[in-house]
Amino acid sequence: MKRRNFLTATATAAATAAAASAFPAPALAQGTKQLKMVTTWPKNFPGLGTSPERIAVKIREATEGAIDIKVYAAGELVPPFDSFDAVSTGAADIYNGAEYYWQGKSKAFAFFTAVPFGMTANELNAWIYHGGGQALWDELSARFNLKPFMSSNTGTQWGGWFNKEVNTLEDLKGLTIRMPGLGGDALAKLGATVLTLPGGEIFPSLESGRIDATEWVGPWNDLAFGFYQVTKYYYWPGFHEPGAGLATVFNLDVWNDLTPSQQRIIEAVLGWENDYTYTEYLYHNSLALNTLTSEHGVVLRDFPDEVFDGFRRASIETVEEAVEEDPFNKRVYESFLETQRYTAEGLRYADAAYLQRR
Repeated sequence: MKRRNFLTATATAAATAAAASAFPAPALAQGTKQLKMVTTWPKNFPGLGTSPERIAVKIREATEGAIDIKVYAAGELVPPFDSFDAVSTGAADIYNGAEYYWQGKSKAFAFFTAVPFGMTANELNAWIYHGGGQALWDELSARFNLKPFMSSNTGTQWGGWFNKEVNTLEDLKGLTIRMPGLGGDALAKLGATVLTLPGGEIFPSLESGRIDATEWVGPWNDLAFGFYQVTKYYYWPGFHEPGAGLATVFNLDVWNDLTPSQQRIIEAVLGWENDYTYTEYLYHNSLALNTLTSEHGVVLRDFPDEVFDGFRRASIETVEEAVEEDPFNKRVYESFLETQRYTAEGLRYADAAYLQRR
């Protein structure tokens, strides 16, 4: 799909949002629960936008129509960054998005998407499913009347698009960069001005000069947005999101109103989707990278060691500050770190060693 198609869809969605003024409670028509899912993603955007649509179809099929979910892209029902509050208050029933968008409510939310120099996709799944991560996430989300599930992962993200080369840490000072989460907080420590923008606003912000650089996801999604048209340098690797987990989150009252059978079906669908999207990104990122370099002349750059070491120092400081803000944050961090220590040791002798020698 072309970038302009996504921008047009986003503009249309924004107009629809302006007309929406009330949100009825979940309807029960002829034995069917009709639920509303809001998302933080542009409509039909590859991976991010198509995943919630696929989730809705599979839940409808698996429940034989008993649960019918209508998906609203970013801005169609509420602005993308209002999704959390809409579901928390019951204005909508489900959201699909990235938990680090809500770190203003609690820095602990960032750990359930990605933290700089943290876990890869497989490690994050190990923590959520086996290392106690889900229980902590449930405890945090319940404060806001929410029930969360991991439902997607983009894998290790790229370092981003820059209008000029980054050869030293001094080159970051004064740059305005789009980067959410704790990774963005770390860049701010290095002298950058950091903005959190929803996906649909990134290209026009680059084009107008509002921002000098951006990270988004990786080659597949970056190609779809057409960043190569307005920036020259594409940097790797990303330090900020080594395995970005994305979530599907229910209003807790809506979740508790489902039957145990319906809940198990939804859990199974979301678990399948989590695996599916991770491999989807692995495959399509590889194809898109070739397109960017061979057809569009994108210049790939590896962050110099000095710069990456700076990312590491700033990230450690940022995470430590987040942990000290709240005793619960410290519990999350200790659980997260315990799993990461175990998985890192295992990966050292298995995946990492094999890939290096392959």
